Amino acid sequence: MTTIDRRALLGLAAALSTGVRAAQAPSQLLDQRVDSTAGPVDFKLYLPAGHTAEGEYRYPLLLLLHGRGDRMAAWTRIAPLLDQLIAAGALPPLVAVMPDAPWSHRGGYYVDSAHAEGRPIETALLHDLLPQVQARWRTRGDRAGRIVGGYSMGGYGALRYALAWPELFGAALVLSPAVYTPLPPQGSSAREFGGFGRGTELFVDEIYRRLNYPALLPGLVERGIPLRLFIAAGDAEYKNPDPAEAMNDIDMEAHLLFARLSRTPKCETALRILAGGHDWPVWEPAFHEGLLWAAKRLGW
Repeated sequence: MTTIDRRALLGLAAALSTGVRAAQAPSQLLDQRVDSTAGPVDFKLYLPAGHTAEGEYRYPLLLLLHGRGDRMAAWTRIAPLLDQLIAAGALPPLVAVMPDAPWSHRGGYYVDSAHAEGRPIETALLHDLLPQVQARWRTRGDRAGRIVGGYSMGGYGALRYALAWPELFGAALVLSPAVYTPLPPQGSSAREFGGFGRGTELFVDEIYRRLNYPALLPGLVERGIPLRLFIAAGDAEYKNPDPAEAMNDIDMEAHLLFARLSRTPKCETALRILAGGHDWPVWEPAFHEGLLWAAKRLGW
């Protein structure tokens, strides 16, 4: 073979390689909206590289919930991490849904609120949004194919959804969770915006107790459905200056949550305390580790 022939062959190989890469579309972050019982639900949608509407493959699903006062765009920072993990083969191609939660002044705690200005957020996300995503983007509908995650208020929502609806989710990533027990401290946003209210009352003790995780554990045990929960918090989370409310500090609540769940039958639970406070320097590495931890246990 001559030098010219070799160069021509190398050029052809490079052209073919470029064509293959071009055919594999990069990952996408799309703005989407669906109708629901709570009104329109806006969400960011992560589609992996090469996502196609055709074929039999169904994508595992991440449902990611932002914190109080935040917006759906907050979770988009993890898109490059998902790209890297999928490209490396550490995760299969998956779809991530990041809903916006503007209801109750962005303090609705992802529950069906009975407050006069509240909305049925839990119903909207689980029974309106998820089925429409599954139908349109071919996500998996089995519990082993779904993980719910969230930070702060979203950590509350992720924990509640996993415990109240274990038939929908096989695992939860619970980051700096605002899961105060038995009741939130007086300065908590859980009391301020009507998520746990009724009528004109912004907060009702009985509603909060009924919806929070201690009340959900007996039902989970009765159903006997295995669940994986990854809990994380920072070692510099906000410290309440009132000693009487120190046990409601988020790092303390995370330890208590772990202690309770790790003693609950069929709940495989992990706890991590990272250096940092109530922010992404804690949540991003915790999400990374927790996602791999949960995906491995679900067989992804």
